[in-house]
Amino acid sequence: MSEEESAREPGGELAHCGFAALVGRPNVGKSTLLNALLGRKVSIVSPKPQTTRTRIHGVLTRPGMQIVFVDLPGIHAKQPRAINRYMNRTALASLADSDVNLFVIEALRWTDEDERALAELKAAGRPILLLINKVDRAKPKERLLPFIEEIHRKAEFAEVVPLSALKRSNLDRLPAVIAAHLPESPLLFPPDQVTDASDRFMAAEIIREKLTRRLQEEVPYGLVVEVEGIGEAEDEPGKLVVQAVIWVERTGQKAIVIGKGGELLKEIGRAARLELREHFGKPVHLELWVKVREGWSDDENALRKFGYET
Repeated sequence: MSEEESAREPGGELAHCGFAALVGRPNVGKSTLLNALLGRKVSIVSPKPQTTRTRIHGVLTRPGMQIVFVDLPGIHAKQPRAINRYMNRTALASLADSDVNLFVIEALRWTDEDERALAELKAAGRPILLLINKVDRAKPKERLLPFIEEIHRKAEFAEVVPLSALKRSNLDRLPAVIAAHLPESPLLFPPDQVTDASDRFMAAEIIREKLTRRLQEEVPYGLVVEVEGIGEAEDEPGKLVVQAVIWVERTGQKAIVIGKGGELLKEIGRAARLELREHFGKPVHLELWVKVREGWSDDENALRKFGYET
């Protein structure tokens, strides 16, 4: 049986199908946009830049289309540590591999990092869709149209779509706009699959999100979560046990994460456990430890240990 005949079997229909990378500087709302499009959280979100550290796939399947979104770390100019260089390499390597690149910017704001991201997108040679996010915050509104026209002159964008990921404004037509730039091919993932991220990865990211949202400005960039164990409880069928280590770079950071009398760590654990329960659809017992590994974010061996392929 030929590939095309196989593709037309139930579950293997031909569709406009391919990869669409979400590209832009840190903190423009790429992960919020991905979650809004999928109707499910697959990428963690926080107000702090550089929350997304690695490549995350989110799959949207609709009649006649399957879009594999690639949520990437924000492209940033400063690369003081190995983790920053890893994030930039991860983002830039995906541009040429995608069928279409979605350039996400913030309404009424254009920075040097936006300019650099656009230069990399042009060099990749793939169609670029300009997605102007946070239009709900654009004030005064009269500035929005001139801003769009100014940015539009910077490149040959295949499409320009103003939207608000947070308010889910103007998202309904976006999948069809993206799919029009994808090749016709068999589905890459089963129709009901939303992400290829493992349970272990998702658990670590959910815990890291709670840490990032709760901790002081400098601490989130010096921590990483490693899930050492995840599985059914032996003495309580139907309950999931997650065992995770929060690694920090300095002893002082460990004290901050734990908090006075351990209260901050308990608070973070409670918040993480509630979301883990929602994500996995079952009760969760969460065990957290905080340990120190000096300078892990600038240590290539440590990055590999924590799953960042350098």
